Amino acid sequence: MSERGALRTRLDLLAREVAKFGAVGAVGLLVNIAVFNLLRHTTDLQVVRASVLATFVAILCNYVGFRYWTYRDRDKSRRTRELTLFLLFSVAGAVIENGVLYLATYGFHWNTPVQSNFFKILGIGIATLFRFWSYRTWVFKALPAEPSADEEAARPAERFLEQRRPSETVEPDPVRN
Repeated sequence: MSERGALRTRLDLLAREVAKFGAVGAVGLLVNIAVFNLLRHTTDLQVVRASVLATFVAILCNYVGFRYWTYRDRDKSRRTRELTLFLLFSVAGAVIENGVLYLATYGFHWNTPVQSNFFKILGIGIATLFRFWSYRTWVFKALPAEPSADEEAARPAERFLEQRRPSETVEPDPVRN
């Protein structure tokens, strides 16, 4: 495959990944905003506390979507590590998301329902960029690429060389050197 063809293939795969990530994220956004507004209008919770709870409900929803749809073809061998990293980066994203809302609400006193929803969505947008990078880089790691035909053909020779013991190596003849 040519270099240009390989680049096009990689860009196509990235575009598909971004689209799937976006679809799961859109569902998470709807869950997040719905839970946020439900808590905000039916309880006496403060704005940021309602937002934090809504964020964590959306995080749980997103994990299911990411693991079983967006990144279903990725390494599944270490689920405990994956879930731990997912939660760690999700908490960092939650801090970004809710930090924007906190700053708007308590720093600038922009706390009408419309302003709260605007800054919640702005925070989600900023946190989404961080989450996309961190999830694809650290959490849902890509499986190693399948070896090419040339690499597959070279494996027997590599195994033969690895199996040779140091005592089997031929020492150079000092007289001839």
